[in-house]
Amino acid sequence: MRGRLSALLLAALTPMLSGVAHAQAPGRDLTGVWTIRSMTPMERADGDVGLVIPEDEALRREGLADERAEAANARSDLDDDLLTSGSTGGRNAFWSDPGDRLTRIDGEARSSAIVEPADGRIPFIDREASTQAALYMRRVYAAGEGDIAGIEDIPQRARCLIGFGNTGGPAMAPVPYNSTYQFVLTDDHLMIMVEMIHDVRIAPIFATKREAQAGHRPDVIKPWLGDSVAWWEEETLVVETINVYPLQTVESSMPLSPDGMVTERFRRMDEDGIYYAFEVDDPAHYSSVWKAEQMFRPVGGDVLEYACHEGSYARDDLLEAARREDRAGQ
Repeated sequence: MRGRLSALLLAALTPMLSGVAHAQAPGRDLTGVWTIRSMTPMERADGDVGLVIPEDEALRREGLADERAEAANARSDLDDDLLTSGSTGGRNAFWSDPGDRLTRIDGEARSSAIVEPADGRIPFIDREASTQAALYMRRVYAAGEGDIAGIEDIPQRARCLIGFGNTGGPAMAPVPYNSTYQFVLTDDHLMIMVEMIHDVRIAPIFATKREAQAGHRPDVIKPWLGDSVAWWEEETLVVETINVYPLQTVESSMPLSPDGMVTERFRRMDEDGIYYAFEVDDPAHYSSVWKAEQMFRPVGGDVLEYACHEGSYARDDLLEAARREDRAGQ
């Protein structure tokens, strides 16, 4: 159903694409297929003391990434006994695409996406309390631990309800693969389709901030990816999102409470990129508002189909087992 909805949305919006770039001011053209993949992590590593990485050190790290990728993609040694280790998890490097270059903004390589606070870390009030559900789900998914009593106990990403790791937002962040997005900008809407599980977010664009904030849906409506509205501030499109579906934030590394808000900013820099910044305001989880900056770069191709449930026998087996239990209990 989600795939059909995405296709219908694209079919409806695609005829307008050829005119959008000409209708919008040059600095407002966001339409295209972009990637946010990057070596730069959301939070700064302990060994990095500042936001900017010197260029020689940045090139060294990128060179090491190239070497690791080359080694990982080399032919396997079938005599190393790894195939008989009993492990059932993981994928080979062919399926991964985490990014092999650091994010550069204003020509400077970044050690973290977070720019505020100055230490480059998410200012959790209680990190363990805010992330324990997400960490548990990650462990269950990776190691097969836990008691999965039914289909609802499987992580949302495995049920193909929503992409993992905040790939769809708010806010959007790169993941180990499929960090590709299609933006469709019209005079009154921004559509963002994410390659990972084909999540789709649509933000209506209003004339002013005041009108946009008045255009939010009633608080009782809490959709996947939240309730987004947008407005222009000169050449920057501002998107404000509230009322994110509570179950989405349970598995998020950037959780939001019902009162949390994410404000994103998109500005076309040149033909090679879109500057993307966001800030998270949620006193329930964070001691202060925190901010991050990233770059969307052109892909030069299309968003590919993400056939999430293809070959997913576990899902069918769990559903069949549940129906047998239902029949047995009658």
